Amino acid sequence: MKIIFMGTPDYASRILQTLLAQDDMEVIAVYTQPDKPVGRKKTLTPPPVKTVAQEVGIPVHQPTSLRDEETIHALQATECDFIVVAAYGQILPQPVLDHAPCINLHASILPHYRGASPIQQSILNGDSETGVTAMLMEAGLDTGPILAIERIPVGPDEMVESLFDRLTGLAAEMTPNVLRHFTSLTPRAQNSAEATLCKKISKADGEVVFEDARQLYNKYRAFTPWPGVFLPGGLKLIKMSLAESTQSHKAGQILLIEKTRIRVGCTRGSLWIEILQPPSKKAVCAVDYLNGKRLGLDDTLA
Repeated sequence: MKIIFMGTPDYASRILQTLLAQDDMEVIAVYTQPDKPVGRKKTLTPPPVKTVAQEVGIPVHQPTSLRDEETIHALQATECDFIVVAAYGQILPQPVLDHAPCINLHASILPHYRGASPIQQSILNGDSETGVTAMLMEAGLDTGPILAIERIPVGPDEMVESLFDRLTGLAAEMTPNVLRHFTSLTPRAQNSAEATLCKKISKADGEVVFEDARQLYNKYRAFTPWPGVFLPGGLKLIKMSLAESTQSHKAGQILLIEKTRIRVGCTRGSLWIEILQPPSKKAVCAVDYLNGKRLGLDDTLA
């Protein structure tokens, strides 16, 4: 079967690699987002999907919009059996949806967490389970009929990078099976009354205060390494764990100092913090930070 693949980040590149390894599937074209400047030097960097495609000589297209008539006509001239979409970053217009069955691999149990950050949102909400949904795409954002769902547990201390890696592997495993059994699958409409949305994450989302310890810890799990979690003054909380989630404390109060960590109170609950990073400085042990700031028990971490 012939496939047009659309995707951009690492999540998509691993699905693409899996498709390339199938003897009965041929990826004939790849669509991905334009190269973007990365890092302090703003080095123009190709998306991971482009790199994978170029390594095996697949034609790569990087339109700024799929709604351009020239782009649509070029795609329509490419005959295929399926269009597989994974974290592409653009909504497909109707002419593209009409060209071939468009199957999206979305990293949530739809209709929950439609949108740009389903993996982080699952951690933010403290979910004990998440998964990947194979969906037949339509014009709406992640609203199409469900073809298949695979579920996995989420550990109470699992970080986003670990969950991302496991969900990526699950999506890559699902994709060939869904394509091979497509004609025997019965698309099931989503229950829109249960739908929830998640937005694209910004740097500002990482700012935290010492209110609810569990919510702060979930932000740490979801936002490490990017955008990280940091106090309003810019102090980054690099490594932490949840101490308890029910007791009342003064926000930011230093409750206990041990050899390699400190316990900090929240309005509800408390946290163990091991590593801190002041603005524009290197990360340091939390105890060393306190010593440098001449802070002690009952002082406020800020």
